[in-house]
Amino acid sequence: MRILVSNDDGVMAPGLRSLVDALSPLGDVTVVAPERECSGYSSALTLQQPLRVLKLENGFYSVSGTPADCVHLALNGFLDFEPDLVVSGINAGANLGDDVIYSGTVAAAMEGRFLGKPALAVSLCGPHVREHGAQGFEVAAQWVARLLKHGPKLNLPARTVLNINVPDLPADQIRGVRMTRCGHRERAMDLRQMQDPRGRTVYWIGMAGEPADGGQGTDFQAIAENCVSVTPLTTDMTAYAASGAVVAWLEGMA
Repeated sequence: MRILVSNDDGVMAPGLRSLVDALSPLGDVTVVAPERECSGYSSALTLQQPLRVLKLENGFYSVSGTPADCVHLALNGFLDFEPDLVVSGINAGANLGDDVIYSGTVAAAMEGRFLGKPALAVSLCGPHVREHGAQGFEVAAQWVARLLKHGPKLNLPARTVLNINVPDLPADQIRGVRMTRCGHRERAMDLRQMQDPRGRTVYWIGMAGEPADGGQGTDFQAIAENCVSVTPLTTDMTAYAASGAVVAWLEGMA
């Protein structure tokens, strides 16, 4: 199996390294990842300037672009082979509920699916992920490897990716794995207005809101109960449940 790995935390991120180590026994792993952190970039593509690629000493490819750029480039002619699978992560922080709209980690997986490849996005959830070092990432990576060993048994619809969130806990404290749905957050917290060292006003985007729907079956609930969350996401963003209301509204304009 040939596995393409990318992320949004950058090519030097510890989560990516742990993921590569765990997946290498399963097949040939190629890394094409952003040269810098690109959290919150969603599915942005770089269209007004060229992308530059540097091959690092460890064989990873570092790209001057976004997570979606990296996967798009890798699957559209940069690599001289066709990957069988795209895995994005491991993100340093949760991608739960509405986070998936903004997430560069999820977007890299979505780009892989747009281009015809099965794809997973993987995140490590906890308030102190960046402080705990490699241990949490290693636990999450082993869960990914374990799930992929069951890959032949998984028959996903063509427009579907899997969003996997793993609690930042020792392996023996994780209570299993659940199929979940996306919960929802409250609106984001207010922005922070500050002054830079030269006295100019600057703004920081506010933190994500607290869960508004973290109830039965949600990804929030699974993580709160120390379980791995696996949420199927679709690249088809049509709101079918709203079709009747929209048709009635349009007919009323006639």
